[in-house]
Amino acid sequence: MRRFLDRLYAGALALAAATFAAIAVLVLLQVLGRLLDRAARALGAPPPGFTIPSLAEIGGFLFLAAVFLGLAGTFARGGHVRVTLLIRALPDQIGRWLAALVALGAAALAVFSTWSSFLQLRDSIAFNSVSFGMVEVPLWIPQLVMTLGLALFVVALIDAAITLIRGGTPVHDLAESGGVE
Repeated sequence: MRRFLDRLYAGALALAAATFAAIAVLVLLQVLGRLLDRAARALGAPPPGFTIPSLAEIGGFLFLAAVFLGLAGTFARGGHVRVTLLIRALPDQIGRWLAALVALGAAALAVFSTWSSFLQLRDSIAFNSVSFGMVEVPLWIPQLVMTLGLALFVVALIDAAITLIRGGTPVHDLAESGGVE
């Protein structure tokens, strides 16, 4: 199970990185299109007018995907900011239970966020909601990615809590101490 979860978190993190790369490629294409237009005007030719319609909106959706798909993987790799001053000052067993309680509290908040996101997704499907840009993107697509990213984050938080309760070291603590890559 540990191997499956680690691969799941890493896969979501890779997808997040791919969406950042997609944003970079789209922006680069748009910039190259503008440069082509300027070069054509400078040569007295009509500009080709290459543009990517709704680039800002699509970039925003891709950014949303990157953020939410990256939640679980970033957490598992120790990349989230955590304040562990109190937990490290307490006796080991008490600190472990407090950390598990905090992880479960965070999981409860993430469950609420996931549920709210799912309700919004369901409404977008029911009402055929689309974005307002030149390219009408069905809103259920970015909302589905957001909901899946949040759900995976819930799994990562519960995974950490269960590992702590069982007496193990959660992957985010291993990553912070250099034990996991």
